[in-house]
Amino acid sequence: MQLLVDNPKTACDKPDMEPHILIVDDDPKIRDVIRIAVQGAGMRTSEAANGQAALTHVGREPIDLVLLDIGMPQMDGFECCKAIRARSDLPVLFLTAQDDEIDRVLGFQLGADDFVAKPFSPRELVLRIKAILARGRRAQSPVLRHGALELDSTGHACRIGSAPIDLTATEFQLLATLLRHPAQVHDRNALIEAVYGANSTMSGRTIDSHLRNVRAKAAQAGCTDIIITVHGVGVKLGGCTCQG
Repeated sequence: MQLLVDNPKTACDKPDMEPHILIVDDDPKIRDVIRIAVQGAGMRTSEAANGQAALTHVGREPIDLVLLDIGMPQMDGFECCKAIRARSDLPVLFLTAQDDEIDRVLGFQLGADDFVAKPFSPRELVLRIKAILARGRRAQSPVLRHGALELDSTGHACRIGSAPIDLTATEFQLLATLLRHPAQVHDRNALIEAVYGANSTMSGRTIDSHLRNVRAKAAQAGCTDIIITVHGVGVKLGGCTCQG
């Protein structure tokens, strides 16, 4: 496997705290390169050679992000990501052998946060890890922002630009789910689970109704791209631009 070698230490400053990164790849040489890059950026690492071993780490120790290869024996990256998502919202960054759109669509459906194609630059990999971790820290804030959209969970308040938007509790939760992962495509089943819980009997048409209401209310405030439909896949947060 060819790798683009560079020095990640010059690209990133060492953070105050050391995030813990789980490196999952069946190629020990790739794990070595990633470990050197990630540790050089001030992060701790653990390693696993397949998806089954990775799940053991996830259940045993606190992990901040999983760097997950797709093509592995015993349990591939997609199955591992599905198992991780069943128990937590731990950030997942996929490593893929080729820049395949089908792999990306499936990965985002499963809850991936980002992709890096092999061969990769260790510097770029470190920067992508840091970007995902930074988004996670922002998502923990009671105030979430994207474009002109602002959502304050403490006061149950929504604004687009300077205009307040009156949302029901369900609409607020639905929008918050999209806002926490703005690049992720969510299918309707995932949204039902996020809003109503894992054992809900709600239908996709119920979610569609809430999505229409959110879009209509946003449009009244001059925002016509708050939610984008990815045909055949699901929906994701749009640019949230404000025309008014």
